[in-house]
Amino acid sequence: MLVPMYNTEGKQVGEVELRSDIFEAPVNVPLMHQALVRQLAHARLGTHKAKSRGEVNRTKAKWYRQKGTGRARHGSRNANLFVGGGVAHGPNLRKYTKKMPRKMRHAALRSALSAKAADDQIIVVDALEMEAPKTKEMVKVLKNLGLDQRVLILLPEQHEPTEKSARNLPQVKILRAGYLNVRDLLKYDQVLMPEGALPVIEGILG
Repeated sequence: MLVPMYNTEGKQVGEVELRSDIFEAPVNVPLMHQALVRQLAHARLGTHKAKSRGEVNRTKAKWYRQKGTGRARHGSRNANLFVGGGVAHGPNLRKYTKKMPRKMRHAALRSALSAKAADDQIIVVDALEMEAPKTKEMVKVLKNLGLDQRVLILLPEQHEPTEKSARNLPQVKILRAGYLNVRDLLKYDQVLMPEGALPVIEGILG
């Protein structure tokens, strides 16, 4: 697949070939959904915890005598129906992680990239490096390229001035290509990447 390559001024400076096995793979929607659910599950901390009646810090003595009061029989004030008592069937510490083979995860990424490429939502530039952190310059670059929706920027490697230039833009997320994931690909409408990010993606998914 040949796509045009632009410079930061929005002018076409050539063409670049996207590998067909990565950017023209069959789009498997259920597989992408599975990968997304797995990633969202891994983001959950699982640190929620409620104390049971055996864990609350109250006396263990019988509240009042068994007979003669006219009230119901109770053995402890730790029961869940009393204020300050334990919680019945409350949340406990747990892990939400889900297993998914690497081949399936990579196939999901190829599906997401192929869907973006089919809709002309992948924009390639020859280079994207800011000399200094300037949000105004990043806004200008995006405007030159006609990107006015939610944009995911993929960098081949860490470049602090460029990353800081996009940090304050609410509709833009900047990510290193090595951390490419299904959630961000599906969340953002357009993907902007310099030509140098392609070998990184191909090295992971190729």
